[in-house]
Amino acid sequence: MDYYGSQINNLIAQLGSLPGIGQKSAQRLAFHIINMPQEKVEQLAASLTDARQHVRYCRDCGTLTDQELCPICADMKRDHHTIMVVETSRDLAAYERTGRYEGVYHVLQGVINPQLGIGPADIRLKELMHRLQGDVDEVIIATGSSLEGETTAMYISKLVKPTGIKVTRIASGVPVGGDLEYIDEVTLLRALDGRVEL
Repeated sequence: MDYYGSQINNLIAQLGSLPGIGQKSAQRLAFHIINMPQEKVEQLAASLTDARQHVRYCRDCGTLTDQELCPICADMKRDHHTIMVVETSRDLAAYERTGRYEGVYHVLQGVINPQLGIGPADIRLKELMHRLQGDVDEVIIATGSSLEGETTAMYISKLVKPTGIKVTRIASGVPVGGDLEYIDEVTLLRALDGRVEL
């Protein structure tokens, strides 16, 4: 039954199509947006449009940025000899919140998952191997501890070891099946500090 009219229903439907937003949350957000001052709504709309038009992947690490190089890759104070391999930009952000990792990252933008038809060629492994032709001392594999994350870690290890570069894996402390973006900073620090060589 149509309670609100087509424009409100369309806004609710659009918001409800976002990941993690159910029907009730979509309604709450829609009503909040409708009651916002016009200027704030225009700023929100402009920020959505600007982000979609200008955000791209960092040339080096593959995280989301609005520049050719993300701020981490562009920072010459970072240790560019150590690369932490993560699944997503959200995982990168989780490690950055610890404030302790001083190297750079490589974002795979996924993991190997044969059930979903995602193979090694579908994630950013070729780009990682290209980066390793430079002056790199260590690759820290920080994929999740799910079956897919472990499979991806072992695959990366087999690719990197022949190059002579040290390969380490974050230590346990990260729960099995847990997504890194939801883990607290203390647990992430313990996992980073306790990493082991593969």
